[in-house]
Amino acid sequence: MSNLLILVTAMVLSMAIVPLMIRIAPRVGMIDMPDPRKVHTMPIARVGGIGIVIGALIPIVLWLPFDPLIISYLFGSLVLLVFGVWDDSCELGHYVKFVGQFLAVIPVVYYADIYVSALPVLGDIPVAVGKVFTVIALVGMINAINHSDGLDGLAGGMSMLSLASLGYMMYMAKDTEMLFVVLSVMGGVFGFLRYNSHPAKVFMGDGGSQFLGFTVGFLAVVLVEKSNPALSPALPLLILGLPIVDILAVFYLRITGGMNWFKATRNHIHHRLLDLGFTHYEAVIIIYLIQMTLVISSIFLMYEYDWLIIFFYLAITSSVFVVLTILEHRGFQVGRTGSAFIDELINNRLKNKVVIKVLGRFIVLSIPVIFLVVGVLVDSVPMDLGYLSLLLFSCILIAFIFLKKYLHLVTKLVLYVTAALVVYLDYLYLDHGSSLLANFEITLYVLLAISIVLIIRFDERGDFEMSPMDYLVAIIVLIAFVAINMSPEEIDYGPAILKLILLFYGCELVDRRNVFGFKFVVMAGMATLLSIAWHALI
Repeated sequence: MSNLLILVTAMVLSMAIVPLMIRIAPRVGMIDMPDPRKVHTMPIARVGGIGIVIGALIPIVLWLPFDPLIISYLFGSLVLLVFGVWDDSCELGHYVKFVGQFLAVIPVVYYADIYVSALPVLGDIPVAVGKVFTVIALVGMINAINHSDGLDGLAGGMSMLSLASLGYMMYMAKDTEMLFVVLSVMGGVFGFLRYNSHPAKVFMGDGGSQFLGFTVGFLAVVLVEKSNPALSPALPLLILGLPIVDILAVFYLRITGGMNWFKATRNHIHHRLLDLGFTHYEAVIIIYLIQMTLVISSIFLMYEYDWLIIFFYLAITSSVFVVLTILEHRGFQVGRTGSAFIDELINNRLKNKVVIKVLGRFIVLSIPVIFLVVGVLVDSVPMDLGYLSLLLFSCILIAFIFLKKYLHLVTKLVLYVTAALVVYLDYLYLDHGSSLLANFEITLYVLLAISIVLIIRFDERGDFEMSPMDYLVAIIVLIAFVAINMSPEEIDYGPAILKLILLFYGCELVDRRNVFGFKFVVMAGMATLLSIAWHALI
C-alpha cells in the first residue's frame, strides 16, 4: 500500500471524527475550563484525542496482521484512550492514571517481548532489569508528552517531528510494519491539528497526549531493539527530544521548591517562554525549532558513538535552559517595536484589495485546473480507486438530496479526499514524459504557493493567518528533504507532499473566502471523480 495513501486515510478519518466529537463534548462533560495555570480563557472541548486514536488505529486494524507486537500496541493504545477519556470527563487522580499507564505498557514488554537490552555507554544489561527499565521509561514518556500539552498545537507538533524521524529510520531499516504505524499516527495527528492550531477549537486531552507519548516511546524502543539494532541505544534521546529534559527540569524545580511532584504547575518550558513576554504563537515556534534541531541531528548521528549523541543532546538542551534561566534572572521581556514596524510597513504595501482579490480568483481557477488535468490525462487507474471515486461522488449527491444540513461538511471532506486522490494519481499513474505538461504543472503549483502565502500572510481580513501548524508542516517537509537527500535509494515523496499541502491550504482558503468559488471547486472535483471512475471502470 502506498505510504501516502496510509497517511491520507488516517488524516481524513481524524478530520471527520474530531468535529463530531466537538459537538458531543458538552453532553459528556469533556470540556477544559480555564484556570490560573492554563493559557486558554474560554471553555474548550478536550475530545481531539478520540479523533487522533481512532483515525490512527482503524488503518492499522484493517491492514496490518495481528502479531504480538501489533496486538500489544493496539491494546495499550485503547487502554490509554479509555483512561484518558475517563480523566478528561471527570478528572482522575494521578495514581489512577498511573494504573492505566502501567496496564498499557506491560503487555508491550512482557507479551511482545520488546524491551531495552543495552544502555548507552554501559552496554548490555540483564533481561529482568531491561524489562523493568523499559516499563518505567515508557510510562515516563507517556507523562512527558502529557505534560507538554500546554499550548495549542504543541504536544501534537513535537510528536509529529519525532514521528517524522522515526518514519525515516523505519524506512531505512525496511520495517514496513512499523513504518505503517508511524504514517497512520502522523495522519491522525495531522487531522487533529487542523482544529488545534491557535486559537484552538479543540484540545487533544489526556486521551490524545498519553497515546502520543506511548506511541513515540514504543516506536523508539522497537527501532533500536528490533528494526535496526545497529543504531546507538542513545539515539532515542534525540528522536524524542525536548519533552524528556523538560519534564526532568520540571520535577527538579518542584522538588527544590518543596512542591508536590505530581501537582501541575507553571514551570514547563512553554510557561517560562510566555512569562518572558513571547506570544503563544512565538513560544510554540521556538519549541518546534528546538525539537527540529534535535530530530534532524538524530538523522545525522544515527550510527555515531553513544557518548557523542549524549553530549550533543545535553549540549543543546542545557543551552536552552541556561539561556532561559539567565533571561529570567535578568527580568528580560520581549520588545515589540521593531517587528511591529516591519509588519506594518509590509502590510501597507500589500493590503491592496484588488491584488488580494486577483490572487483569490487565481486559486479558485487553479485548483479545478489541477484536478481536471490529472483526472483527464491519467493513463490508467486501479479499479478500487474507480469505485472510491464513485462512492465519493455519490456521497455529495446523497447529502444534496437527503442531508442538506450536512451538505457543506460532506462536500468539504470529499473535496479533501479528492485532492489527495489527485496527488496520488499524479504521483503514480500520470505520464510526466511531456516536458510541456511537467513545466505547466510546476508553474501552476509555484504560482498557487505564492498566492496562498501572500493571502494568508498579508490579507487585512485576517481570517486565515499563518499558524504554528503552517510552520510545523514546513519543518516536516524540511526533515523529509534532509532524509531523502541522505537516502541511498531514490525516493521522490517530497514533491507529492508539497502538492498535497498546497491543495489542502488552497481548498481551505477558498472555503473561507468565496462561497461561489467553493461551489465551483466542488463541481470541478465532482467532474474529476467521474473522469477517474471512467478511466478505471470503462
